[in-house]
Amino acid sequence: MNAALEVPAREPRFAVQFARTSDELAETQRLRYRIFAGELGAHIHDGGSGLDRDPYDPHCRHLYVRDRASGSIVACTRILTDDRAGFAGGFYSAGEFDLGLLEHLPGRSMEIGRTCVHPEYRSGAVIALLWSGIADVIVREGFDYVFGCASIGLEDGGANAHAIVETLRAQYLSPPWHRVRPRNPLPPADARPTQPPKMPPLLKAYVSLGARACGEPYWDAEFDCADVFMLLNVPELSPRYARRFLGREAAPGAALA
Repeated sequence: MNAALEVPAREPRFAVQFARTSDELAETQRLRYRIFAGELGAHIHDGGSGLDRDPYDPHCRHLYVRDRASGSIVACTRILTDDRAGFAGGFYSAGEFDLGLLEHLPGRSMEIGRTCVHPEYRSGAVIALLWSGIADVIVREGFDYVFGCASIGLEDGGANAHAIVETLRAQYLSPPWHRVRPRNPLPPADARPTQPPKMPPLLKAYVSLGARACGEPYWDAEFDCADVFMLLNVPELSPRYARRFLGREAAPGAALA
């Protein structure tokens, strides 16, 4: 009898990992520049480098998703933890919002930011893989809260952004004691949207996970976007995503503390 033919396991197309070299970091910064400056029209002072970089980068861990087929980094985010924020002069979000609420959050907190995905890879699979890397940090290091700014483009003059914010107010708003104040509030829109509002992938991921919008958006004139401060209480993570990302059930009946 012939032995059964062994078929080698197929390697996953995408891999998620942290940047470990300066070249890998530069790849994430190049993707960020392509999306923020090239696609969204942000005014980034790159000195001709084609990289989006700022003083927070050296204090962050940079997580990315690579397409093994092309060899390219197709999504990335950066993580600034509570024990490193002091070295960076504070959290990035503090430049946009009054973050007094963080002083009253029990346990550990971390910020995610500068998240972007290549336009050809804005599928649930790539974003979910990026979140799986974030979830690994949450579990291994015992974080209780995850927060960050989710951006909404203002290409239409802000109509879509205001419509999305109305949805957030109605369905995903945090309790009053978890509100933040934007340092530069988003001005009123000149018109109503001509089609149903569509949430950007990152914001959609936040609300799917169970995160809450913590008040009114900040107007980032440099990046031409509205930033919404989103806060995820890890025990309040959606049970579906708790099983998928954290490998456990979310605490039943958990509520924002």
